[in-house]
Amino acid sequence: MERMTARSTEQSWAKYKHYRNFLATGTGTLSKRPRFEPEEPCYMDYGKGCRLWDIDGNEYIDFRNGLGPISLGYCYPAVNDAVADQLKKGTVFSHPCTLEGEVAERIVEMVPCAEKVRYLKTGGEACAAAFKIARAATGRDIIAQCGYSGWLNSLASGANVLPRVREDAPKGVPVEISRLHRAMPWNDMAPYEELFAEEGGNVAAVAVAMDYATADKGQKFLTKLRELTQKHGALLFLDEIVSGFRVALGGYQDYCNVDCDLAVFAKGISNGLPLSVIAGKAAVMDELERAVVSSTYSGEALSLAAAKATLNIYREHDVIGHFYAMGKRFQAGVNALFEQYEYPLEARGLAPCLALVDCERGRTVKDATNELFRESYAHGLSLYSVCYINFSHQQHDIDEALSRLEDTLKALA
Repeated sequence: MERMTARSTEQSWAKYKHYRNFLATGTGTLSKRPRFEPEEPCYMDYGKGCRLWDIDGNEYIDFRNGLGPISLGYCYPAVNDAVADQLKKGTVFSHPCTLEGEVAERIVEMVPCAEKVRYLKTGGEACAAAFKIARAATGRDIIAQCGYSGWLNSLASGANVLPRVREDAPKGVPVEISRLHRAMPWNDMAPYEELFAEEGGNVAAVAVAMDYATADKGQKFLTKLRELTQKHGALLFLDEIVSGFRVALGGYQDYCNVDCDLAVFAKGISNGLPLSVIAGKAAVMDELERAVVSSTYSGEALSLAAAKATLNIYREHDVIGHFYAMGKRFQAGVNALFEQYEYPLEARGLAPCLALVDCERGRTVKDATNELFRESYAHGLSLYSVCYINFSHQQHDIDEALSRLEDTLKALA
């Protein structure tokens, strides 16, 4: 198939091949590693709202949103202003700053399970800390892991080491540690019942990250897990790294109206500044008095200033409603085009974070998702296996993106 070549990414690929000599794996985030030469850009120069420009000057309507953390939009004025004001005062101090308490108070007001919170910088390390807290609170060792929770998933044999990559024998993890982490399925209670029947007295927590394509069908599953964990004295831990402040103001627990003991937030809290939050019941979080989790940068002020501004915008505007309105418009348009051009993909799940999944159509396309991503870059559209809506996506952006998607599908036809 002849590829569209009007957009050059020559500078991007030249720099990427050069920098790989110095940077292990070529990038610090494996899900951002470029795969589709020459269509895909390797490096972005700047972003504004819901659009990105690469170092070759090409413009893209973006649905990757930094893999989720850009919830309001690139260079969102209120957040940028808050960060700029704080930068004049300082970034990290020799003692705490009041922003730590101010942001904590807002989170406790907004998140159902949050009676107390603690900060770290990334979702992965926050999950690691939550595992430690759960073990300290219960005196047990086993963590049952459902869904993708970042690179910490690789502790469990058979879990996803990347969102779409499974590994039976995780490299770099001693077998003795791997045995304490169990990879578990989504929306299937039987394996959990078997696990608790066999080792219920040693299960510290069930850690759940929602399945994007079927997140709208998870309430009954989580309710049953809540009952099972309570019956056996284990904790229910929700990975809200993606779902927090996105599928509902208080996260997936709020959407499903399910009580949990611990939760981790990251991507929705500070519009791209590095911050993660462990939130939970006071009795559980107070284990941090003894099970030490401490970091020099946990109270870093720029990220907390960004979080304060971001959470204020969530409270003052119907950000979640906008996610759903624009997401449903995008989903309807995408699925109509896939059907019209008989392309074997479908957008499913909750509108703020739609999953592109394989489905049966009139024709077969090998590697349909990869082919779509490759060609969409050539038409100024940046898609992902999970398409995120941000607050800066407006109706005209969605409609223009659908027009670019139609051009993409025509080229693939």
